[in-house]
Amino acid sequence: MADPVKSEVKTNGVHKTTNGHHTEEELKVAIIGQSNFAAEVLEVLLEREHIVVGVFTIADKGNREDILATTARQHGIPVFKFSAWRRKGVPIPEVLEQYRSVGANLNVLPFCSQFIPMEVIDGAAFGSICYHPSILPLHRGASAISWTLIEGDERAGFSIFWADDGLDTGPILLQKQCPVFGDDTLDTLYKRFLYPEGVTAMAEAVDMIAAGTAPKIPQTEIGASYDPALFREENQYINLNQPAVRIFNFIRGLDSVPGALAIVEMDDGIELPVRLFGASLSARRSMTNAKLIRFKGAVGPAFVTREGIFISGTDGTLVRVKRVKRGNRVIPAGQWFEQSDTKVTPLELSDKEREQDTTLRSIWKSILKVEIEPETDFFACGAGSMDVVRLVEEVKDTLEVPISNETLFMAPMYGEFLQEVILRLRTGGSDPGATIGCDYKHVVLKANRRQISVPTQMFINGRFVDAEGAKTIAIVNPTNEQVICEVAAASKTDVNDAVQAADDAFRGVWSSVSARERGQLMYKLADLMEQHKEELATIESIDSGAVYTLALKTHVGMSIDAWRYYAGWADKIEGTTIPVNPARPNHVLTFTKKEPIGVCALVTPWNYPLMMLSWKMAACIAAGNTVIIKPAQVCPLTALKFAELTVRAGFPAGVINVVTGTGSLAGQALADHPLVRKLGFTGSTPIGKRIMASCAESNIKKCSMELGGKSPLVIFADCDLEKAVRLGMSSVFFNKGENCIAAGRLFVEDRIHDEFVRKVIKGIKTMKIGDPLDRATAHGPQNHLAHFEKLQEYCTIGVKEGATLLYGGKRVPNMKGLFFEPTVFTDVEDHMYIAREESFGPIMIISKFHASDFEALVARANNTEYGLASGVFTKDIQKALLFAEKVEAGTVFVNTYNKTDVAAPFGGFKQSGFGKDLGKEALNEYLKTKCVTVEY
Repeated sequence: MADPVKSEVKTNGVHKTTNGHHTEEELKVAIIGQSNFAAEVLEVLLEREHIVVGVFTIADKGNREDILATTARQHGIPVFKFSAWRRKGVPIPEVLEQYRSVGANLNVLPFCSQFIPMEVIDGAAFGSICYHPSILPLHRGASAISWTLIEGDERAGFSIFWADDGLDTGPILLQKQCPVFGDDTLDTLYKRFLYPEGVTAMAEAVDMIAAGTAPKIPQTEIGASYDPALFREENQYINLNQPAVRIFNFIRGLDSVPGALAIVEMDDGIELPVRLFGASLSARRSMTNAKLIRFKGAVGPAFVTREGIFISGTDGTLVRVKRVKRGNRVIPAGQWFEQSDTKVTPLELSDKEREQDTTLRSIWKSILKVEIEPETDFFACGAGSMDVVRLVEEVKDTLEVPISNETLFMAPMYGEFLQEVILRLRTGGSDPGATIGCDYKHVVLKANRRQISVPTQMFINGRFVDAEGAKTIAIVNPTNEQVICEVAAASKTDVNDAVQAADDAFRGVWSSVSARERGQLMYKLADLMEQHKEELATIESIDSGAVYTLALKTHVGMSIDAWRYYAGWADKIEGTTIPVNPARPNHVLTFTKKEPIGVCALVTPWNYPLMMLSWKMAACIAAGNTVIIKPAQVCPLTALKFAELTVRAGFPAGVINVVTGTGSLAGQALADHPLVRKLGFTGSTPIGKRIMASCAESNIKKCSMELGGKSPLVIFADCDLEKAVRLGMSSVFFNKGENCIAAGRLFVEDRIHDEFVRKVIKGIKTMKIGDPLDRATAHGPQNHLAHFEKLQEYCTIGVKEGATLLYGGKRVPNMKGLFFEPTVFTDVEDHMYIAREESFGPIMIISKFHASDFEALVARANNTEYGLASGVFTKDIQKALLFAEKVEAGTVFVNTYNKTDVAAPFGGFKQSGFGKDLGKEALNEYLKTKCVTVEY
């Protein structure tokens, strides 16, 4: 091999002399290698104006050539592609001839997987330099990066050495090092240091050769190691009979490719090979809710929990494994037993689809700059938002398949992503999620000239699943009191599964979705709700008894409005900078950050099933949280249909979860769960008190409460009486009286009292009561039997205490179903039960007042522990504003009622709860404020 230290090099017309020797020969570089690494080395050498006379790379794979060849061709550099340089250990003459034809006098091998004959290595006048990813002489061999991690080295690095006929034994030209961090893997080391610094160092080495300053430092044998090649399967098996840190290091050393091999001993005696990925040393010392799994050769026990597989080292420390490759499929390790019986058949690819696989793999590789395997995780490799955009756009343009960012979020591993793309290509580009209807247990509702498929299982981690033990509860149609279907009844274990899924999503894929992308997902969901609004309104009518026209306008319409409103807020959640007063001469910057809380639980009532879900969840999701909702036991069907739409909208698995069942079990489990950091509740005050206590005792979780109401509506004699009657009736009878802000007590000035009552009774008699799906119906059935019976009892108490029952108070005669007559009580005194307690039904409670004592009137209106809403009708602006000022209620209506909007905050005072739904203020219920102070 020529000795460059004793040669003169002429680069770009400049003559350089070392050791007094002089030559006119120019530096002519041949690059021998492959991959993005080699391509970038080529680019940098050209930028530094070195002469590259030829590029030698691998043969094409299918119809695609290596990126090094493509890059060279773009610069007009001769490209040679060889499948091999030798045959039976002897150089192939025609290959040697082509190499010699370019007249190279320096060989640069930035990344080369082929064995290059010594006739080539020594055939260049200035020698050959190689890149090796280790600090030579440590870790010689093809798997150097892996062994750096496996051996627990504190430092990693690379060497550029002069090639000789040994195994990475030639003299060193230069070396660079970096620390190995506790969470480093092959990919992180490669991306953080070995790749970018390696490209620069290769160019630096050529510069040194051109300048005649490149050293040749003989490698010492002290500390030298010759490590086994890990591309041989027999070397990939992990020894589980060693301390946890050694197990951890071996797994992360093979984390990208091909994965550490272990053998699981199944209950039936079968030994199942698996590959382990995503290892970390666990601080856990005890395992709860864990199942045992047996690994061959392991001395200590191993466990499966929702968090993954935990393997015991000989020192008692646990190693957590996040992903397992079982056969051809990579699964979350925590789902080992869930998927143990699942037979997943990989797609059989046609010849054309194999070409598409090659194309897709090359796109991933060009972005991630790592070798792509089925288990390669796009985000775990450090990809950012621009990488997502680039990948999606390149795939769309190259393969002409309509995918979106959400496609990648739902399938971040290459094997999953390939399958998703191939399935879309096979189905003409339609979203496979659109066929989710075939995958769950469901009931078909035949009503309203429609056939509507509705899920009957819980929705956890992106899938519809049965409850533990397949336990169910019956759902009854209040219009005819017939069972609609059986719906899953969640256990405490089911709730825990949903919370774990939400926690995994919050810390995983959801954290990779930008605020603006969150908003786009929400807009897409709102559009889907709009497309399916007639179906949703029909389900709401059948399930909860809501009048269809009202369900269409309010239950569903306002739900869609809420999702669109908060979609607009998603990328406008901001902190502030604060002008603090630091001691000089220091400079201090103090700012706040608004951050999502984490896993949030929502427990919603039965009067507006979809709307209450949307009021709370839209703000929760916009703020960046993940969520589990427990809809009302008696009417969960719109929540389950909504879950289906979230899949079609592209929400990642685990972000939105629905658990159905009883409040005493499923709702309580959410309130008690330590991973739930926020609970939003709408319901009765007694249940709210119990939930608050659970929130405090479990983990002092943040909570917001929208509870009972006894909203006063004051009607002065100077009002527009016709409007007051019309809206007064609406304030009580809207949505069958099942309305949290319903006017629980009307105070009517004595001068108009009798006329007001007369007009109300007349209006009631014109209301059509009947099938909620009939477009002419104004008053439908009460939601469920227990509530219906409570209303009957409420009226009995009112009569017993001496109030006058003018109308109603009983079941509608000669009509099947839970139909309760609109009811009017007068002569109601302040001490009476019906004056103090909420009916939550179509019962109007009327009391007289004299206008001479305004203060006494306000005191009567405030004489309740509730403070949700209130209203006043008068043409006197002074009285209206004084009432609004003095009444103790979160919402005040003046000359109107029930007029809510998604932009207006909604919530109560006193025992009606605290916190807000709707409006900008609701976002604060699902955010936490962090203060950051920086001295500079």
